[in-house]
Amino acid sequence: MIISNSTSTHHTAFLLTGVPGLEDFQIWISIPFSFMYLLAVIGNGLVMAVVAWDRNLREPMYLFLAMLALNDVLLSTVIVPRMLLIFWQGPSLSTFPACLTQMFFVHALFLSESAVLLAMAFDRYVAICVPLRYATLLMGSFISKVGLALVARSVAVVTPGVLLILRLHFCRSNIIHHTYCENMGIAKLACNSYALNSIYGLTAALLTTGLDFVLITLSYWLILRTVFQLPSKEARTKAFGTCGAHICVILIFYTLAFFSFFTHRFGNHVPRHVLILLANLYLLVPPTMNPIVYGVKTKEIRMRVLGLCSQAK
Repeated sequence: MIISNSTSTHHTAFLLTGVPGLEDFQIWISIPFSFMYLLAVIGNGLVMAVVAWDRNLREPMYLFLAMLALNDVLLSTVIVPRMLLIFWQGPSLSTFPACLTQMFFVHALFLSESAVLLAMAFDRYVAICVPLRYATLLMGSFISKVGLALVARSVAVVTPGVLLILRLHFCRSNIIHHTYCENMGIAKLACNSYALNSIYGLTAALLTTGLDFVLITLSYWLILRTVFQLPSKEARTKAFGTCGAHICVILIFYTLAFFSFFTHRFGNHVPRHVLILLANLYLLVPPTMNPIVYGVKTKEIRMRVLGLCSQAK
């Protein structure tokens, strides 16, 4: 696991221990996490299937929803299988390249989830505030460009974080008290300063996820202003109905993300096992809840899913 010479020590593998302090209970903790992962994969898989199956759902709103579902499946799959292995079999070794790879995809997929939510907010803004320009602004080529842009943004933002990890020298413990590899969890094991890693991570988070949240909030402020100016109660109810599911998803995602982020940064007296559980929940709860929210709130998705299930029988 460790290669040494006279001047430094370099780890070739890290040991992921799981949830510190709750080792005796991890087998029980794995039950709800397994259930949530199954719900996330099956639910989001059904959403992607109905959008691909029904040509009537090839509208931007549903294409963005399919992007969100795909991102959710990938994000939960990057984290949960290794986490369950740790819960069932105990601490697990992860090679240095494998750890960096997992770190890259965890952060990149989280950023792309935020970007998809921003794109969905823009879609609702155009549909409600400037409906006459909807068909020209949100064409098929635009959706493809958005998909490429969110992938490019995630890669461009996360890659420097990985390169900053590569500049560090590891001469202390190779034990990561976590269920997956993440930026600061690795950086804090370094024997040289990781201040630059911390500054870049905070700046990148504020300029991506933080900015996304500001723009989404602005979009919905403009949407609400337009909705309240509609002449009839029926029109206002219909407008609110088209946004209800998206607002629920946004609240779930950003509430958990910001709560976990600020707790990690400023919750010095919060027990470590609470921080680790929060770090897992804010990445796993949204993929689990998103298809449920859209299934309940969106009639088109709900009816298509029921039709797909009845055909399977």
